[in-house]
Amino acid sequence: MKRLLILPLLLLALVAHADRVRVRLFSTNTISTLNISFDLGQYNLYADDSLLLEPLVGEGRSVLVRCQGGRLAVSVNDDNYGLHRSLRLEATDTACILCLNPEGCKQRTYEGNLEVTPHAGNSLLLVADVDFETYLAGVVQSEIYGQQSDIFRIQAIISRTWALRNLRKHRADGYNFCDQVHCQAYLNRCIRPDIMVGVVRSSGQTLVDSAGALIETPFHSNSGGQTANSEDVWRTALPYLRSVQDTFSYRMRQTDWVKTISADRWLGYFAKTHRLDTGDSAIRDTLLHFSQPVRRARLLGIPLTRIRLDFKLRSTFFSVDYDSAARNVVLHGHGYGHGVGLSQEGAIRMVGLGIAYDSVLRHYYTGALLHLDPSANVNYLEHYTAQLEQIIEEDKNKQTQTRSKKDDWLGRLFRLRDREAREEIYIEEEQDNEQDWQYEW
Repeated sequence: MKRLLILPLLLLALVAHADRVRVRLFSTNTISTLNISFDLGQYNLYADDSLLLEPLVGEGRSVLVRCQGGRLAVSVNDDNYGLHRSLRLEATDTACILCLNPEGCKQRTYEGNLEVTPHAGNSLLLVADVDFETYLAGVVQSEIYGQQSDIFRIQAIISRTWALRNLRKHRADGYNFCDQVHCQAYLNRCIRPDIMVGVVRSSGQTLVDSAGALIETPFHSNSGGQTANSEDVWRTALPYLRSVQDTFSYRMRQTDWVKTISADRWLGYFAKTHRLDTGDSAIRDTLLHFSQPVRRARLLGIPLTRIRLDFKLRSTFFSVDYDSAARNVVLHGHGYGHGVGLSQEGAIRMVGLGIAYDSVLRHYYTGALLHLDPSANVNYLEHYTAQLEQIIEEDKNKQTQTRSKKDDWLGRLFRLRDREAREEIYIEEEQDNEQDWQYEW
């Protein structure tokens, strides 16, 4: 039986909330030209805070934006609309999908609103203004693989907790988050109803400490069999980020790795970069035959995090063998990522073994408590989940259906939530009489 700890009301003020967030898209790319098309729904197009044209833009139209002398050159279906300081596409409904095609980048699709402004170096700054839970579903899809809904529920809980704790991370830049691992990956809209089942089931759930404050919830691909203490990676010791044995991460995609480096390069690195006397036999022997039966933080006083960065290693959890014939060192490594907090592949294995999602979270975040926002309406969540499961079942029998019709499921789902915002009580008999409760292909 799964147990959920409900914290006393006096602690609730410590847990943050968010309705919408602003996310910088294509944050690691330099974009000078952007083509915007529309998969679903209609948008108001604003330039410099004024409506640029009527009727609304939607399917069959495309908007081209170029940065030109610090301004935005805008055209719609090849019709030129001049230069502007800013551009905003505002969705008229929850079921609206934008297709973004920056020059030189792979296409992505997103829900919500989009803002475009000139940026440094004659480039474009793209910021999505999106519903928080919609953003979260896209993060979960971008950050983890799997098939079972509890995998996505776990990822949603830790991603929600991180996002709420870090809402101001890019405040000085004019948005909440970027779309890369510097924050959390947000590389597309959620297109899988099975992922959304896990996200919906996680609604209102976060991880907190004994004082009711949101905790840090780092995660990584694979621990290699043992997670790391937070202070071994980021200096700060946190009571809920303790090293734990993690056999669940064995025999997964990212469990083991090998890297070969010339002995001259390896020894030269420590001599030149860290001023070690590699002519000393004891130092030389340690560098050529380093072993980590359990995780360590340093090698001859040098942080393993620095060595990992400089040699672009998958993890700091490695041992070294010396191949004297080839004059190479062979690094036998375990895991992928910084090693602190939740191992995603370990969590996937645990869920596959039937271990409850809350037990998985307790395994990786020592002493953390699972908090349920009392405003989360359980009846609605159950109804959403039932609708999604129906969509998944029907989808199996609708393989020839066009993508745009299939992709409407998320918009329909959030229309249900919009209704929740207008009503205080869920009354099943009344709701089931309303047309938009039912999904139709």
